Amino acid sequence: MTKRIMVTGGAGFVGSHLCERLLRDGHSVICLDNFCTGPYKNIESFFDRSFELCRKNVITLSDRDTPDVDEIYNLACPASPIHYQKDPIFTWETCVFGASAVLEFAAACGAKVLQASTSEIYGEPFEHPQNELSKGYVNTVGIRSCYDEGKRAAETLFADYRRSGIDARIVRIFNTYGPRMQVDDGRVVSNFICQALRNENITVYGDGRQTRSLCYVGDLVDGLVRAMEKPYPGVMNLGNPDETSVYELAGEIISLTGSASEIRFHPLPSDDPTRRKPNINKAMLNLDWWPMVDRQTGLLETIEYFRSVL
Repeated sequence: MTKRIMVTGGAGFVGSHLCERLLRDGHSVICLDNFCTGPYKNIESFFDRSFELCRKNVITLSDRDTPDVDEIYNLACPASPIHYQKDPIFTWETCVFGASAVLEFAAACGAKVLQASTSEIYGEPFEHPQNELSKGYVNTVGIRSCYDEGKRAAETLFADYRRSGIDARIVRIFNTYGPRMQVDDGRVVSNFICQALRNENITVYGDGRQTRSLCYVGDLVDGLVRAMEKPYPGVMNLGNPDETSVYELAGEIISLTGSASEIRFHPLPSDDPTRRKPNINKAMLNLDWWPMVDRQTGLLETIEYFRSVL
């Protein structure tokens, strides 16, 4: 069945891939974005299809905009440390006031609504791998708090609206990578690939033993769509449990790019998590979903994208 679907933050890295997938599935898509981090080029090829652009800040969304929406994916928020720390007050307001506006909009038009939350709500976790029952250990006054605590507050809003009768859903996204990442977003994959392609020294923070679990964007988008379509079992992690150290990742990217780069160590930023690995049993059981793209294949796709950009 063809649906009318809104994607807030639809011009961003993940949002643009989600818009593309929904269009390919035959739906009509409204992309809401103020382009604070997502570039217009991510969506410029979509306009010959059932695609609309609503250029505005998600906080100002109201039921007067487009009240005939069936589903809403809320991805509106700067998501990389460099971007969300640039204006932390704006980030927190986007997380919390944006979620409130989206939920009110969903209530007005009777739409299902899905919140793209984050693994950052776990902070420095007590459990490894991280499962959905973990309450997290987050610094409320650190440089990452605007994003971490903003997303936690947004989850509270979504849970309360669900208890009031709105079909509101929450997924927690772990590290995601792929084409359309930005050169300057400060994320580990984009940093390493761009430095390697330029034959610059690879910047590894701390001793490099901190771990990340990297999910290819196509796999993540498939998980988001399934999380909207299937019965909701409660908060779910979406990510790839294939864990690697940052140091090993740097070496892998140097090898895949054929770079002359060397690894250089720098002090670890404040509140940088030491381990990230999702427990995805809940998503596997309830969504029949798991990541399909192995890391080498995904990295090669991403490297080719950055070659074209650089």
